[in-house]
Amino acid sequence: LKEESAILRSKINKLQILSETQADKIRKLEKKLEENKIKEEKEAQDLEAMVQHVEQNLQLMTKRAVKAENSTAKLRQENALLQAQLRNSKLENEALRAGQAGLAAAKQNAEVALQHLLQVTTSSRASIRQLLSGAESLQLVADLLKSIDRISEVSEDGQ
Repeated sequence: LKEESAILRSKINKLQILSETQADKIRKLEKKLEENKIKEEKEAQDLEAMVQHVEQNLQLMTKRAVKAENSTAKLRQENALLQAQLRNSKLENEALRAGQAGLAAAKQNAEVALQHLLQVTTSSRASIRQLLSGAESLQLVADLLKSIDRISEVSEDGQ
């Protein structure tokens, strides 16, 4: 009976040691799991912040593009108006040449209209460049959003 009791005690001790070892492993695994959860949450927050930043940039670039388009349309209208004024000035200039009266005034009017036309043309070119730059920026943001989609797909596949 004593021998059997000693064997049982020995088995109990071994089981207690095994139980403690397994409990330690469980605690370590739980700690590692918690660390991984925290890491994943931080990565998700970082990704969300990046997406929000990209969305804000996209909205800003969209506003700039709309503003550039509006500016371009306005400049085109102004350009058309100035071209009409230039045509009228040329017609007036021709009429004055035929009558030889007020030639200097017509030339001055034509020169003023020409200067306005040149200013509008220069402004139009700058606005068109700005619009093209905005379009390139929008393309860059679209490419970035595609990359983010690929990153999230890889993350989902890795889980």
